[in-house]
Amino acid sequence: MAQLDIGSEAPSFTLPNQDGKDISLSDYSGKNVLVWFFPRAFGNN
Repeated sequence: MAQLDIGSEAPSFTLPNQDGKDISLSDYSGKNVLVWFFPRAFGNN
């Protein structure tokens, strides 16, 4: 996937949160969102 430009619209995605519940970007439509993640932070391969 290509890098996003500052100010561009983020692509739609769904990821599990810290409780394993799937959260979609569309759940927060119209709100400011910060996405923070640690790839492989917990050793899950």
